[in-house]
Parts: sequence; structure tokens; C-alpha cells
Amino acid sequence: MRPALLFLALLALSPLVTADESARRFLNKPESWFASAEAKQVAAIILSFQTDAGGWPKNTDTISKAYDGDRAKLQPTFDNKATVDELRFMARMFNATQDATYRQSFDRGLTYVLSAQYPNGGWPQFFPLRKGYFDHITFNDGAMVRVLQLIREVANEKTYAFLDLKTRETCQKGFDLGIACILKCQIFIEGKPTVWCAQHDEKTFAPAKARSYELPSFSGSESVGIVRLLMSLENPSPEIRASIEGAIAWFEAHKVSGQRLETKKSLLGTSDLVMVLDAKAPALWARFYDLKTGAPYVCDRDGIPKATLAEIGHERRNGYSWFGEYARDLLAKDYPKWKKSAR
Repeated sequence: MRPALLFLALLALSPLVTADESARRFLNKPESWFASAEAKQVAAIILSFQTDAGGWPKNTDTISKAYDGDRAKLQPTFDNKATVDELRFMARMFNATQDATYRQSFDRGLTYVLSAQYPNGGWPQFFPLRKGYFDHITFNDGAMVRVLQLIREVANEKTYAFLDLKTRETCQKGFDLGIACILKCQIFIEGKPTVWCAQHDEKTFAPAKARSYELPSFSGSESVGIVRLLMSLENPSPEIRASIEGAIAWFEAHKVSGQRLETKKSLLGTSDLVMVLDAKAPALWARFYDLKTGAPYVCDRDGIPKATLAEIGHERRNGYSWFGEYARDLLAKDYPKWKKSAR
């Protein structure tokens, strides 16, 4: 078997690494659970993964076994849901037990979050800064939106009443600054607001490149979470309203219709994602749209955009979310509800 084919065959047999073995599994537990022996055991493991900087790593099982490796190898981040749910967990542990260990962990983590915010309101993917695309203002996979949701909770919800007023006010100011940053990042075409890129330059706010196949673009995925966050604001300003309306209009205009995703077997017997014609298929949106033409595209690791899934290799075609019903509920449910309440 040729090396390339062997690689693909082995890739298909490799187990997937899950990213859900984390504190978020327990956040729906009742308050009484956080005082239990089980909760304390889980908390001890989660604490072992808190980095010296204050945050937590991503794509890591932080609830099954305590970390006993080299702490220098733990890299705190906001990517892939890291850090924010651990802080929610620690706040609830402190409320349930009044154990200073959990309060100290929360305080360190919150300091980490607030310290990572740029003066312009954005958050990088990693902190301390690592240089490269990691330093961009990161909306990819909802990173900055989740951070903003957390600090708004800290500023306003009773779960965080153990904090002093100054700290909570600092969180509210950070949230407001973050919203202002989002508006600065929104892409305007011919004077009209559209959507956002998955990451933006931390100095100029311009759409920015990340990995080789993540080019500057309109994002049909990450922009959904941003719009939902803006819709959650009370008494939205005219600028916020215009931002939302512009994004909604863009989503309506950029549906991918008459096609659906289907998984088939390749010649190697591996699963292969293909796009097939289907007039009755629900609308899809692409992950990326070209900034000049507005056309959807996909991209291999060579960084060359292509029009169709069939034009890129098996590894990227099946290893990334290129199309999805990303904005379906936003248009069908969230926007009509917001429009009615925001009158």
C-alpha cells in the first residue's frame, strides 16, 4: 500500500480524542451536589490542571485523573471551551463549601481572564501571548463570546456575590469594552455591516488568517454566536441594532440551497463526506466565504481555496466543519423573538 493510502487508512482507525471530559459535565448538577464528597474529588482533579498562569488547557480530560506531569507543559487558553467552565465550577464549589481553596482558584482564574483582555476589548486565543495567529482577537469556536458571557455572569449573577463590588464592576467594564470591540471587528461592505471573520488582527481589527486553511473570510459559523450575544443585550443601541440587522441580512443572502452533506464509504472503506444535490434539503451555510466575491469555499492545508468539497483531500474534507445549518435557528427562532422584544 502506498504511504499516502496507508496514512489515510490508519487515520480512519485512530480513536477520536474527546474534549468533553471537563468541568462542564457537572454544571447542571444541583447546588447540594457541590458540597458532596464526589464533587470534592472532582474539584481536586480539576485544580491539578489549573496552570500557574491561572487558566486551564484545552482538549484535556481534567476530571478523571489528577495531573502529575510537568506543569510547564500545561498551556492555558480560551480555545475549545477551556477555562470558563472551570471557573463556573470553582465558584459553585466555594459557595457550597466556603473552602478558601476554591475561592483562591477562582480568583486566580478570573485575574487570568481579565489580564488577557487587550486594551481594545478583544481576547487572544492563548494567554500569555504566544505570537502568530494565537494572538489575534479570536472568535473561532466561540472563544471570545464565551469569555464575555462568563464575565457578564460574574458582574451580575448571585452566584458570584462573594466578590467585592469593584471586581464585579471591573467585569462589567470588560464586558462593555468587549462588545465595543466586536462592533469594531464587524466587516463592512459598501458601508453596510455584514458578519465577522473567525479571527481579527489585534491591532487593526481586520479579518486575519489563522491556520493554513483558515483564511481571512466572512464566517458563516462563528458569526452566529456573536449575533446571539448582541441579541442578548438589554436596551440595544442603534449601533447594536444595525449590527444585528446587517448580519441577519447577510445570513439570509448567503444560504447554500439545494445541497446536503452525506457520508459515504471511500474506496479504502473509510467514511467520506460528500455534497449531493437535493432540492428539498434545508439551507446550509459555509464556514468560510470569500471576502471579495462572497462565495463559499473550502480549503486544504496548501492554503488554496476551492469551490467544492470534492476538490480538497480526504484528510481536510473529513477533518473540519465546512458546512452546517449554522444559522438555521438564528433566522427561524432567535431573530424573530429578538425583533419582537426589541421594539
